[in-house]
Amino acid sequence: MLELTLRKTLRDFSLEVYMEVRPGRIMALMGDNGAGKSTILNMVAGLISPDSGSISINGTIICDTAHGISLPVEKRRIGYVLQNPAVFPHMSVRENIAYGPKAEGLSRDVISARVDHWLEKLEIRDLAQVKAGNLSGGQRQRVALARALATEPSLLMLDEPFTALDADSMQSVKKYIRTFVTEMKIPCLIVTHRVLDSKEIGDQACIMSRGKMEWVGNPSDFPLCSCRDVTVTS
Repeated sequence: MLELTLRKTLRDFSLEVYMEVRPGRIMALMGDNGAGKSTILNMVAGLISPDSGSISINGTIICDTAHGISLPVEKRRIGYVLQNPAVFPHMSVRENIAYGPKAEGLSRDVISARVDHWLEKLEIRDLAQVKAGNLSGGQRQRVALARALATEPSLLMLDEPFTALDADSMQSVKKYIRTFVTEMKIPCLIVTHRVLDSKEIGDQACIMSRGKMEWVGNPSDFPLCSCRDVTVTS
């Protein structure tokens, strides 16, 4: 389970967030541009330090400002897919997926097995030797997801993973995320602007407004809200 209580003073407002996401469940974070959604992901990942608060994953404390605890990024066991899939364009798809396991110092056999597993799972085996810079947007998103999952994370986070994808690629990526989060029994945070995305993939949703949790609940029960950049239609 992901449990977090965080506070951070930003340029225009103070961010305050507290939530729990159970294993195998997906929390969709929504709200205006600049509401603090990506900042939450970056604090959980360890890229930004909170002013106060704590974060734990499956009972392991990865951040607790009151006790001076802040695990480095590489020790947090988080798979993080950024808004613009950060594939290494000069590397092959296989090399991209192997990057995380290699950084962990795993053996060559273990790395190879993990890469083969995720090439198969994401249905991109035929792209294994293709340079990532030559991939389509949907293919890059699959590679980024495979690379995040190849580290066998305790938490998966995705920032606007459906942006710039065509309809078929979007549905495929949603299917993969839902399947792997359920199979791996890990909590997942997804930032998205579209209510439709939250309804199709989310178990819970949180609407943020200027750093505050305006509404939390089941995506099927979305209220009418004043968030300018939340897209209600497909």
